[in-house]
Order: sequence, then structure tokens, then C-alpha cells
Amino acid sequence: MRFLGIDYGSKRVGVALSDEAGMMAFPYKVFPNSHTLLKELEAVIEKTKVDEIVIGHSLDKNSQPNKIQASIEKLILDLTLATNLPIHLEPEQFSTQAALQIQGRNDMTDASAATIILDSFITRSK
Repeated sequence: MRFLGIDYGSKRVGVALSDEAGMMAFPYKVFPNSHTLLKELEAVIEKTKVDEIVIGHSLDKNSQPNKIQASIEKLILDLTLATNLPIHLEPEQFSTQAALQIQGRNDMTDASAATIILDSFITRSK
């Protein structure tokens, strides 16, 4: 079972993929958050034969939805309508900070944050 992990940001969206067995997560790509995002995600899903999607659940320090969560909810609806795949929310607090500590800031930082989110989901699901 292949999973697609998403770290949604207002400027960039990091994407990670699991191996075909759904046991390990790997950084895949970073997309600009633009009007073409849904089509780009659909293309990745089709190309890599994704079975399920995991999206970072964006909460504040009090575990309440933060301002970007409304945009994430819209993406969830759009992806559900476009792909009909199961979508899971996984807490994403501090995933970008963890990625920065591991590798520093570079072009793949947001994909690494998506990998951390996806790995958390995979580990919790075992």
C-alpha cells in the first residue's frame, strides 16, 4: 500500500511517498502552492499509484486548528472529489522545525517535513 504524505503551507507544499509496502517514507517533491496544485498532486498520485493520502493536521500550541487548517480542509475536499482515495490527518506540529534541524533549509525542506508527517502516521498505524 503506497501512501502520499503532504505538508501543506501557504507558499510551498511538501510531498513525500512511502515505499510500495507502506513501511518507509521518503521525500518526493516540493510544489509551489498555486492554482495548479491539485492537478500536480493528482498527477503524482496517478504516476506513483498512491492508495491513501496523509495530510498534516495543522494545529496551534493549544491543539486548536490554526489559520491554515481551513485551506487544508479545502484541499482534502478537492482531493476526495478528484481521487476518491482515503485521506488521513496526522498531527504536523513542529515537522518543519524537525526537518530544519535534520538538514537545514534547502529546496527539499518541505518534502522532508512531509516525510516526517508520513513516517509518524506509518509508525502509529503499525
